[in-house]
Order: sequence, then C-alpha cells, then structure tokens
Amino acid sequence: MATIAQNLPQSSRALTWVWEFLKEELAPYKGRTALVARMTIAATLVMIICMAFHVPFAYQAAVYALMISRDSPRATLQSSATLFLVTLVGAAYLLLSISLVITAPLLHFFWVVGSFFLVFYAITTLTNYTAAVALAVIVAVGVPLWDRHVPAETSLEDTLWLCWSVVIGIAITAAVELAFTRLRRGDDIVLPIAERLSALENFLNCLAGSSHADPATEQTIVRLALQGTSTLRRSLRRSGYSPQYAIEMGAVAALVHRLVDLAATLTQLKFDCSANDERRFRNLASTLASVRDDLLNRRIPRPVRFETLATDAEPVGVPLIAEMEYTVVLIPQALSGSQSLNEFLPSADDLPRRGLAVPDALANPEHLQFAMKGCLAASCCYVIYNVIAWPGISTAVTTCLLTALSTIGSSRQKQILRIAGAILGGFIIGMGSQIFILPYLDSIAGFVVLFVAVTALSSWFMTSSPRLSYFGIQAAFAFYLINLSEFKIQTSLAVARDRVVGILLGLFFMWLVFDRLWAVPAAAEMRKAFISNLRLVAQFAREPVSNNAKIAIANSLALRETINAGLDKVRALADGVLLEFGRSREQDLASRDRIIRWQTQLRVLFVIQIAAWRYRAQLPGFELPANIAAEQREFDSDLALALSAMADRIEGRLPQEQPSLDNRIESLERNVQEASSSAALQRTFRNQFHAFLSLYRTIKSVATSLLQEMQGVPAASGFGRESPAGPN
Repeated sequence: MATIAQNLPQSSRALTWVWEFLKEELAPYKGRTALVARMTIAATLVMIICMAFHVPFAYQAAVYALMISRDSPRATLQSSATLFLVTLVGAAYLLLSISLVITAPLLHFFWVVGSFFLVFYAITTLTNYTAAVALAVIVAVGVPLWDRHVPAETSLEDTLWLCWSVVIGIAITAAVELAFTRLRRGDDIVLPIAERLSALENFLNCLAGSSHADPATEQTIVRLALQGTSTLRRSLRRSGYSPQYAIEMGAVAALVHRLVDLAATLTQLKFDCSANDERRFRNLASTLASVRDDLLNRRIPRPVRFETLATDAEPVGVPLIAEMEYTVVLIPQALSGSQSLNEFLPSADDLPRRGLAVPDALANPEHLQFAMKGCLAASCCYVIYNVIAWPGISTAVTTCLLTALSTIGSSRQKQILRIAGAILGGFIIGMGSQIFILPYLDSIAGFVVLFVAVTALSSWFMTSSPRLSYFGIQAAFAFYLINLSEFKIQTSLAVARDRVVGILLGLFFMWLVFDRLWAVPAAAEMRKAFISNLRLVAQFAREPVSNNAKIAIANSLALRETINAGLDKVRALADGVLLEFGRSREQDLASRDRIIRWQTQLRVLFVIQIAAWRYRAQLPGFELPANIAAEQREFDSDLALALSAMADRIEGRLPQEQPSLDNRIESLERNVQEASSSAALQRTFRNQFHAFLSLYRTIKSVATSLLQEMQGVPAASGFGRESPAGPN
C-alpha cells in the first residue's frame, strides 16, 4: 500500500503532463485546417489514380504526398525535387550494386549489411533529414524485393514501379500545392510578412483593450520572434525577382521583424496603459492592417505619420511604443526608395549556404558509432525474418531506420510514437475497418470516404511539432500499407498482423542496441544542451563585436538562430528524459524539472536581450549618448560573465567570481538620470531613456532570479548523470 501511495502522485503528474502535451500539440492554429485539407486532397488523388491504373506501391506514393514540405510554393518545389533526386539515387544504387552480388549469396548478405550502414550514416550526416529518410525508405523497401526467389526481371520491374509510384506522389502533391497557391493572394515573400503583420495587429489590439494580450497571442509573437527571417531571406536570395525589389522587400522584412522583436519584449514587461497609450496602440494596429492590405494587393503603402512623433507634449508611457511607431514609419519609405535600410541590412548572399553534409561528417567518430549501432540492429532483424522465412515482418528493418536517434530517450520516444501510430492505423483503424466497414463497401466511392477520414486525422497529428508529428505519419503509413497493397478492398487480417509483429521486432532490437549496449542518456544530453545555451546567451550579451553594421547584424541573426535551435533541442530532450528508466531516474526527473524552469527564464532573458542588442548596435531609433552606451556595455559584459560562471558551475568546474548586477544597474540608472537633466539630451533621447531603463531593469530582475535559483542547487549534485564513455 505504501508503494502504491508513493506511485500515485507520480502517475498523476505523468497523466497531467500527457494531457497538457496533447492539448498544446493538437490545438488549432492559423492555417492548420487549410494545410490538413491540402494534404488530404493530395493523398486522396494519389490513391485514386494508383488504384484506377493499378500502380503498385500505392501506399508509398500516398505517404510521400504527406511528407512533402508545404511551407511555401518554393519550398514545395524544392522538397519535391529533393525527394525525386533522392529516389533516383536510391534506385540507381540498388540496381547498380545488386548487379554485382546477385549471383553470390554471401556477397549479397554483405551488400545488405553495407547498405544498412550507408543509410544510417546518411541519416546522421546529411543536413536534409527528409532526404535521408527518403533514402532510408527506398533501401528498406527495395532490399526485400531482391531477396525473393523470383526472376531478376520481376525484381527489376518492381523496383522501377517503386520509383514510379514515388514520382506520381511527388508530381500530384506539387500540382495540388501550386493550384492552391493560385487561390491565395501573395507569394512566398509577401505572405510571411503579412502573417507577422497580422499577428502584430492582434497583439496591439489586445494591448489597447486590456493592457495585456491573451497567452495564445503572446505565444505567437514570441514564436515569430525566435523563428527569425532566415527562410524569408533565403527565398529572396533564390528568387528571380529584380535586385531592387529584393532589396526593398529585404528592408521591409527586417523592419517587420524589428516590430516583432519589440512586441515580444513587451510580452515580458509589466506596464499600465493610459488612455493615450491605448489610442497609440490602436493607431499602430490600424496602420499595420493598412500596410498589410497594401502589400497583399501589390500596392506601395501610403506614407505614415504619427502625431506623437512630431511633438514632445505627449507623456512617456509604455516603453518601446515610440520605437514601434518610428519603425512603422520606415516601412513605406523603404519601399518608396526615399529612405532605405540597405546600409544596415546584411546581403542575402552573405547567408551561410548549408552544405549537403554536416561539417564534421568525416571527422566526428559519433557518426560512425551511430551508423554501426543502427546497422547492427537492422541486420539482426534482417537475419531473423530471413531465417524463419517470414518476409511479412520485413517492416522491422524500416522501424530501425526510422526510429534511430542518438539518445535513449529521444529514440525511445520515436519508437513509442511509431508503435502507437501502428496500433492506431494498423490494429484499431486498419483491422477495425476490415471487420466492420470494408465488407459493406461495394465501390471505390465508399472507400474514398474512409480514406479521407483517416488521412485527415493523421494529417492533423502530422501538423503538430516534431514531438508528435511522427505519430501521424506512422498511423497513415500503417493504414495505407494494409489497404493500398493490392488493387482491391483488403479483407485479410494477416497483413496487419505481420506489420505490427515487424514493428515489435524492430523496436526490440533498437532497445537492445541503443539502450543496453551504447547508452547515451537524454538527461545528460539535456544538461549539455542547457549549458551550451547559457554560453550562447552570454555570447549574445556581448554582441555586436564588429563595428561594421552589416557584419554585426549578420552575426546577430546567425547567433539568434543557433540559440533558438538550442532552446528547442532542450525541450525535445526533456520529453525523452520521461522515457528513460533506471536507478538515476528520480535524479534525472528532478534535474529535468529544474532545467525546464531555468530555461523558461533563460528564454525570457534572451527575448529581452534581442531588444537590448538594438541599443548596443545603435540602430536608427535606438541611439544612446556615449556615456550611457559605455555603461550598457559594462552591464552586458558582467551579465555575460555571470552566465558563463553558472555554466562552469553546472559542469563541475570552479567558477570565477561572479560580478554584481545590482551595482551595475545602479550605475546605469545614475548615468541616465544625469543625462535626463540635460535639456538638449532630454529632447533628443527622451523616448529612448524610458524604454531603455525599463528593459534593463527587467533584464536585471530576470537574470538575478535565474542566477539565484541556480546557485541554490549544489554544484556536485542535482544536474543529472554524465554520459558514459563507452558501452555499458
């Protein structure tokens, strides 16, 4: 009874976490319904064409219809081209290499093992994960085709049919996306800008009505701020637009993103809106709505003028509101050519081009170890289903290829999503429909209704974050495999049985190899990632280090993207920790809770630092007197030293003496008060002083709270276990 009593709170906490997790992931967001509709339409058209014309491997074509990126028309075409090329490369590899070993059974076996090794190596080293997975699928499906005791011509024909089905899926999906693009106003340059302007309009209207926005609106603003504009800037670089248009839209994108940064900072500040502030927020919101409509209708926005910018009679209220008004004024000027931010914009050509493989693909031994682990698990599954002559469970190999990740918790998380998706799509929906629905259908029309319902449900899960999206594609794949393997309504339950048995076999060997032989705990990786984030935020607090405005902005954008990726990585690893068990589980869970709590404060600190960076860079509208700018740099330097010291402490190293932020903020306030006493400075920097002090008081408050909480944890314990040096 005592044991049960102790387990109840933990079970309740786990159920609460699962419920909150599902609510967050499955909540609707703007554009989700339309995205699910397009995915469903594309997959349904693929199914109808393949069934009508008896194209084999229809399940593969339907899955590819769901995998293609739909971020923008250009992204769709690029994703389609990538999948097409990867399919050709995979097929060429299969056909050329099998011709050398087809007559020698021993060489054939080593060819299979070598193929598994190459695919796992590609998964860990290729920068395009979708391409790596597509290659893995081609090999996982193609290898069993050449294991059958049939004429080589039959295997060749089936391999070509496999490629043709993929081409059909890619072509139809691309056509559907381009057709829907015609129905939407704007393009992949204007639409992302319009989305941000719409979010800003909603946020400002909320502030005008109640001095604060609802959590969903604030979360949208923070997400857009951390997302950055790298995708948009790459689209500008690759587009066929004129250089002048690319420069002008680049300036608009930078200005809109500045507005998003300022709005994200307001979400972290406490203030009360006066009637005048509410009026200014409403004016800003209506102006942004007008600018958005002009951009969507291909018109140059009309010049903007706010009365509060022309007079000093208005009292200073909400911080940063004047900076937002100044930024909005610049948007029409950037497009009209009367004023441009070109001197402050990094060229799109300066963006780092992502290579085919990661930089350390040949130097990092972890890639080799990962490939060896995955190859061992897949090879064991391959040997077993061939020894017992049960080819129906060859999905075990696919399971190994698609669930192998570098940490225990993350890999196990994907395995759980895979088996849960297989149970839903294979057992519950697949076998359930075979028993209760399919026997009563006598035409393809009835099957289309069932197919649309299952695809829409799976697509809704797929449009969640990477923490849950894999469940959706696995459920769809299991259902498709059962019902699209033959050109008839499938009533045999053997296919579903074999499918799930293969998944269980693959999961067992993945657990054995990745969990028991080479253990890389997600708790240890989470701790390392958090330490890295501390150091990166400390580095950002010292930016800019270059006096060249273009270089400084380019470095800042790159560092922001790196920090954002690091924050997301910690969040993903936190989910993996929940799936790790062992003697240190309680310690790992306690460490996880602390790091999640600390990272929330670190993210807030990072968001506010983005606005503070603009004062350090002395961007237009954010200039400060020289003495205050010098004090600001001293404060930021001490903040960076404090964060670095805490990172050293978590690592177990003896930290250097931590500077006092209290003394720095007092010195900063003193300098601002002295500058405010000067009438000339007061007129020039009036709005900056108020917003600047509000920012840095908040930075000091958040940083002090974070550092004090971290100091309360003993350095020698409570931070999770270390990664083992080798196999257990």
